[in-house]
Amino acid sequence: MNASIESETPPPGSRRPGGRTARTRAAVRGAVLTGLAEHGYPALTVEYVAEHSGVHKTTLYRRWGSLEGLLADALMLAGEDSWTPPDTGSLEGDLRALAREVVDSFSDPAASAAPTAFVGAAFQSERAAEALRAFYSERFTRCEAVVERALARGEAPEGTDAGAVVRATSAPLFLRLFVTREPVDTALADQSARAAAAAVAAGAFVTPPAPAAAGPGKA
Repeated sequence: MNASIESETPPPGSRRPGGRTARTRAAVRGAVLTGLAEHGYPALTVEYVAEHSGVHKTTLYRRWGSLEGLLADALMLAGEDSWTPPDTGSLEGDLRALAREVVDSFSDPAASAAPTAFVGAAFQSERAAEALRAFYSERFTRCEAVVERALARGEAPEGTDAGAVVRATSAPLFLRLFVTREPVDTALADQSARAAAAAVAAGAFVTPPAPAAAGPGKA
């Protein structure tokens, strides 16, 4: 899964001629990402974003409201790309490719600095936390296609919770990246994919049926 927050994501409207608003938004987002990568969330300020984007501080406050608003909009733009999950022809192959994308996204210190800082910001700002949840929720929703294809191929039992499968695949990686601060590598990505695929085959992610409502006079 492409978990990184790429600074080159085309902003909405950038393909329209005279997209001044889009260019401004892209410049501001670029300054936010640069500031996060270089200094982290605690040291990022609206003044920094104004200086590095060329957009006046008054305009930033008027359009984005606060530093948290700038963070939220940067994440919103990150979720507006055209990324699609891999299609290798098998569930385990797709899950392996997704897990390896997570590892690749966070293996390069320069590339991972901004997304890592976004995660840190989410622990200090509820607005940033909401934006990060929305970003990953949208990413996970796109990734559910790999499980839907597996269902069509008969690799997964009916009722398999696609979102749970995708989250289970990446969870061991994010645990090491952001909780235990251990290194991640391709071997761990492959292990996570194998474990998730085996759990799918065993029916571990099948959503149990809702209990029947008790009839009149029944407890």
